Amino acid sequence: MSQNPNFFNNLSRELRLDLLNLIYKSGSGHIGGSLASLDILISLYYSDVFNFKKDHFILSAGHLATALYTVLASKNYFSKSKLPTYGNLGSILQGHISADVPGVEYSSGSLGQGLSFAAGLSLGDPKNTVVCLTSDGEQQEGQVWEAIMFVNKYKISNLINIVNCNGFQIDGSTDEIMPLDNLADKYTQFGWKVFSINGHDIPKLIQTFKLAKKSKKPVCIIAKTTLGKGISFMENNIDYHDVKGLSQENYLLAKNEL
Repeated sequence: MSQNPNFFNNLSRELRLDLLNLIYKSGSGHIGGSLASLDILISLYYSDVFNFKKDHFILSAGHLATALYTVLASKNYFSKSKLPTYGNLGSILQGHISADVPGVEYSSGSLGQGLSFAAGLSLGDPKNTVVCLTSDGEQQEGQVWEAIMFVNKYKISNLINIVNCNGFQIDGSTDEIMPLDNLADKYTQFGWKVFSINGHDIPKLIQTFKLAKKSKKPVCIIAKTTLGKGISFMENNIDYHDVKGLSQENYLLAKNEL
């Protein structure tokens, strides 16, 4: 797959429009975090680093579902014609991901559970890579740290945890709710190799994935992202963590920006 920056810039803009349309038409969705994580997902699915016919992707932060849906549809896991059904009664595309969706292995529940699932999957399938996408708010969960210790104890080396680190969670900033402080140092102390990168630099993300896949240790990639990335009035605005209806005025403003 081409890694030309113009290709990725155009794709990122196109999928942001798909995501915006999906949430506007449905009337709800976690738009801020989905926009923040989209470039990470593009990097995963549009590089040649992983083969998700064998490797595994686990979206622990299941509320970022709309970002994953747009990427999976663009990769023909299912038809783009299904995107407008998001949130409808009977649709497989709901506000949190389900294993009913083609290309999805894990039905998300409460935050903090996905890394444990990914750790067990890594232990059971040591020949293939397991990639897990978590949120920075999840790092406050005790179950996450149990999984981190489990991975270190059993010397699991085929697991990559990407932290979508945008600094916000549903009630405010992570610094206000429960400061994470030196997150990279904490993972390092638990025996993980850590990379800290810009989560919107797709070529750099792909380069980091290549290094991570070669690691003899479990890897944590702390990807610094921007809530609502790409739409100026949504960026770093907690009001757009989750929207219950997007006005036509704001929809058109956002669409014109993209």
